[in-house]
Amino acid sequence: MSMYKILIVDDHYVVREGLKLILETGDEFQVVGEAVNGQQALPLIDVLQPDVILMDLNMPVMSGLETMEQLKSRNSTVPVIILTTYNEDELMIKGLALGAKGYLLKDTSRENLFRNIESAVRGETLLTADILERVLSVRDKQQAPAPSRDAGSLLSEREVFILQSVSRGDTSKAIALDMGVSERTVKAHLTNIYNKLGVDSRPQAVATALERGLLNM
Repeated sequence: MSMYKILIVDDHYVVREGLKLILETGDEFQVVGEAVNGQQALPLIDVLQPDVILMDLNMPVMSGLETMEQLKSRNSTVPVIILTTYNEDELMIKGLALGAKGYLLKDTSRENLFRNIESAVRGETLLTADILERVLSVRDKQQAPAPSRDAGSLLSEREVFILQSVSRGDTSKAIALDMGVSERTVKAHLTNIYNKLGVDSRPQAVATALERGLLNM
């Protein structure tokens, strides 16, 4: 059984301890380090080489978004799962655009925590129903820019279906089975989606599509 190394970045001691207690109940998870802000976390990431980072959004000195910007500039491939509360909806889409592999409410269940980590390790983005509802709510509240004439036809019906499946955390294999096509075909469609949206990852594709009103969920 693989052991996944986890780094927890949160300025609240109680949150870090609670996450550690939950993770210690799973044989496949090991908390290898903790940090109270992004500035403290960055050197730890280099030294500890975690498989997944659980990171708070609002922290002193360096926030979660600022830390993700630093990681992106360093071309880091370590997946980040954002820890969020109920009053941080406005930051969610920004986090997705920076490559977050998922969002977890700080009072999430053990099963949801484990499932998000496992999805992140596989390189997949998982948005649970409650998080997705909040992301869509943010999009609906924001004043959207006037759509371009080709906005409605930018993505094909099949590409929209694939992107909606991606937003739910479905794997390429699962999407292929659902569509009755090969996994290679799904990956080719994803490449086309990235090119059309000007992005290079699943999270960025979902975030950009949401911002531009291309996903109807």
